[in-house]
Amino acid sequence: MGICNNRVVIVTGAGGGLGAAHAKAFAAEGACVLVNDINTDAAQKVVDEIVAAGGRAVVNNSDITNYVDCENAVTQARETYGGLHVVVNNAGINRDRMFASMTEQEWDAIMAVHLKGHFCISSHAVRYWRDLAKAGETVNARIINTTSGAGLQGSIGQSNYAAAKAGIAALTLNQAAELGRYGITSNAIAPAARTGMTTAVEAMAERMAKPEDGSFDYWAAENVSPLLVWLGSEASSHVSGRIFESEGGRISIADGWRSTQGVDKGERWQPTEIAAAMEELLGREVPAQKVYGT
Repeated sequence: MGICNNRVVIVTGAGGGLGAAHAKAFAAEGACVLVNDINTDAAQKVVDEIVAAGGRAVVNNSDITNYVDCENAVTQARETYGGLHVVVNNAGINRDRMFASMTEQEWDAIMAVHLKGHFCISSHAVRYWRDLAKAGETVNARIINTTSGAGLQGSIGQSNYAAAKAGIAALTLNQAAELGRYGITSNAIAPAARTGMTTAVEAMAERMAKPEDGSFDYWAAENVSPLLVWLGSEASSHVSGRIFESEGGRISIADGWRSTQGVDKGERWQPTEIAAAMEELLGREVPAQKVYGT
């Protein structure tokens, strides 16, 4: 018996990297896992590893950018395992470029996979859970999204990725506020781990390399997964609308945008008066964290 025993979980982009680690961790805690990836061979390899370890998993090939196709993932979960309890939106790609040189195609690809990709399966899952709740059934469902430090602070050379990940963080807050009435929680993770995406840059590959001395592998993707497994369990029903950061053995909550006291004239400002107001505002602000790469 694990903390997710018999919970049915869809993990997108689970053919490798963080997604594969999440899928295996959920299965190890008793979950039935749909390993979603458009790379069938990669997904099948993960499924084979889960089954060999005594777990339950099947391959799902739904294209997360195709709304109609994503209904098949929810249908497969219901038909194979009798329901659905958790959606882990993990799949992602990189199309890094400085903003001045970025193409429309590079922008659109990131928005499709990350931002729209976080909508499609979740939308079908929420409709299923809402119907259950309206029929009087108890729902204990979870949406777990994947944002990034790039989305929380910005990242040089990743304006498309940062914008999409910031959108995912805001989406998470909205989902939590709207869906709690149906028994659905929504949280997001900003992970830092060694994956094909993060090690594409030589400097990052060197920084995140696995230690040769057998010491704690700080950047292993598997370090992030336990948090997601707990969030996917019934024990996490009181936690929603949070953005967590996770790397190595560290877990923290990202503290989001907050309104400050401000400067209130009590009537309309004149353009010539703004300079003094701005000086006062900037003089007492708490600076944001620096953009990655600056």
